[in-house]
Amino acid sequence: MKRPGATRMVLLVVSLLFSAGVAASWNNPYPAADEGKNILYTAFRERPKTFDPARAYSSNEYLFIAQIYEPPFQYHYLTRPYTLIPLTATDVPAPVFLDQRGQRLARHAPVASIAYSVYEVHIRPGIYYQPHPAFARDASGRFLYHALGEHDLSDVGAIGDFTQTGTRELVAADYIYQIKRLAHPKLHSPILSLMNDYIVGLKDYANTLKQANDALSGGREDGVYLDLTKYPLSGVEEVDRYTYRVKIHGKYPQFLYWMAMPFFAPLPPEADRFFSQPGMAEKNLTLDWYPVGSGAYMLTVNNPNRQMVLERNPHYHAELYPAEGEPGDGPAGLLADAGQPLPFIDKVVFSLEKEGIPYWNKFLQGYYDRSGVLAESFDQAIRFTGSGDTEVSEEMQQKGIRLLTSVQTSTYYLGFNMLDPVVGGYSERARKLRQAISVAIDFEERISIFDNGRGIAAQGPLAPGIYGYRAGQAGINPYVYDWVDGRPQRKPIEYARRLLAEAGYPNGVDPATGKPLMINFETPATGPERKAELDWMRKQLQKLGVQLVIRATDYNRFQEKMRKGDAQIYDWGWNADYPDPENFLFLLYGPNKKVGHDGENASNYDNPEFNRLFERMKNMDNTPERQAIIDQMVDIARRDTPWIWGVHPKQFILQHDWLFNTKPGQMANNTLKYTRLDPRKRAEQRAVWNRPVVWPIALALAVFVAGAVPAVATYRRRERQVQR
Repeated sequence: MKRPGATRMVLLVVSLLFSAGVAASWNNPYPAADEGKNILYTAFRERPKTFDPARAYSSNEYLFIAQIYEPPFQYHYLTRPYTLIPLTATDVPAPVFLDQRGQRLARHAPVASIAYSVYEVHIRPGIYYQPHPAFARDASGRFLYHALGEHDLSDVGAIGDFTQTGTRELVAADYIYQIKRLAHPKLHSPILSLMNDYIVGLKDYANTLKQANDALSGGREDGVYLDLTKYPLSGVEEVDRYTYRVKIHGKYPQFLYWMAMPFFAPLPPEADRFFSQPGMAEKNLTLDWYPVGSGAYMLTVNNPNRQMVLERNPHYHAELYPAEGEPGDGPAGLLADAGQPLPFIDKVVFSLEKEGIPYWNKFLQGYYDRSGVLAESFDQAIRFTGSGDTEVSEEMQQKGIRLLTSVQTSTYYLGFNMLDPVVGGYSERARKLRQAISVAIDFEERISIFDNGRGIAAQGPLAPGIYGYRAGQAGINPYVYDWVDGRPQRKPIEYARRLLAEAGYPNGVDPATGKPLMINFETPATGPERKAELDWMRKQLQKLGVQLVIRATDYNRFQEKMRKGDAQIYDWGWNADYPDPENFLFLLYGPNKKVGHDGENASNYDNPEFNRLFERMKNMDNTPERQAIIDQMVDIARRDTPWIWGVHPKQFILQHDWLFNTKPGQMANNTLKYTRLDPRKRAEQRAVWNRPVVWPIALALAVFVAGAVPAVATYRRRERQVQR
């Protein structure tokens, strides 16, 4: 019997639906041609503002440029505390100390006698830049794209529209050129003011460049190239092709940490010249948009409204996965690739995800390889063990998803304004008042309620991973905690009430008024999402009978209050720029006060003994003597209690079991090169997790067929009758 055409069509569609369900996932957001390839998929939430290493200073910018640009040094990927190791340099140099006359001093010369420190950096030969049109030359050796006219740029919309590329070897002069760029008047580098205090001659150099730029530009903004090779900088010199020296004022060991940041990565003059041509900026052809580096990856797609793509640099120099780490790294599989060449992954695709839920769902489907833990999905992803630790939920375990955690080198704290007549000052009465409040505010409870357990209560100003930080019983704050059963335990509220009475406020009553003591809390936290946390804060002081008055304002007004010293208690935070205790302890250094000095000491804490020890400690090498001084400083600060020490946040990372070599860290940013994945396993899991559910469609079509066939048969029977 011959089937009607409509029936054959429906059956064909049903057949195709079932075959498609076996062959592919309909919801795959990536090209089918990329299935099974060595590509890492991740997301970004915020558009980067600049990729220029002289200007970039945000984590969302470093996410990209740290994979592209190479400072001379980097942090060891696995060891803690964080340690500098060579990247393009042959070693991490020890400084040479000079006196005021330029005479060399002994390695352990007194700090007061050191007028200058000189760092001599040796670069490894044989390192080459990524392919780029800035290096392209013709047969006679002339640059192809360094004299472009308006007509030459008429068909150019992206860097890929230049058909020819080239490369060249990395040399010491490229590092010198970048240091000079920190002083360029058009770049406004965020570290220029700090580096003016250290790099010899940099402040005068900035003035020289401003005058030269003004003379060249004549008021124009575009197409002005200031050739920095023509302007020497006294504090930086080229020794030979692979060696350069940087001379700084005094002794400042932390300078090496700055040199491990993209600010001190090399910038080839050819790239600066190329992007400075007239008409380039109008097309977004700038170093802000297109970085040029020697790192493991290069940016090949820059569409911040949709997707960013990094691809392996074909000229990347020899670098091997580390062969040593911490004691637990071997059992964790982090040394399985020891000695293997880097990078492992060929391509990294970053997709823009402004909303958390779509990001999370794609991660669960296997379309993103790793994810953070959203507040909305925390209970789905994480569970607490009987000992209070965290692990992935059973649902995540069944998918092979792993949880990686690390304590961040950050501190979020509540501060007392030491200039305030009630909560400030250095009398025993004031100390006991601050200590009583510190005991009463239960940060363990806050971490549990508002952070889902993602943090540890701070015992002092230093964060874990920073030299000088003490763990265990030796590291507890004895003014707030006791050591009980192998862990810190907050002192009971009765102890806080006793301290409060000794401070002159029995049961929280202010004897001057006969009413509960009122303390103002300044915060930029506004909006309904923070109401619960602020209500919790009030309840903490109510345990003492003290009334907390919340004064929430916008951030600008909050900053103004802090500059004027109008606060009593406030909330604040600090993320480490580099892993040295000076970067935290300077927050309590008297001459760095907010009021009168506009420094980062927001509590205006000014203890002469602490200041004296800080001045000894800040420029010391990491020795037992330095550790002993740090211990003294931390004990002084704990006793004075200018801060309620607060929280060190915990970073939670979820990743699929086809991803390897991930170790969370806070200092290193150039970590993509260490990551390895198994594309075959990922493809298999995606196919299982995203198999299309076609039976509802098939059922609907079957119903349609069941109703359509009689109708078609009736229609055709009538047609035949009419034809007769």
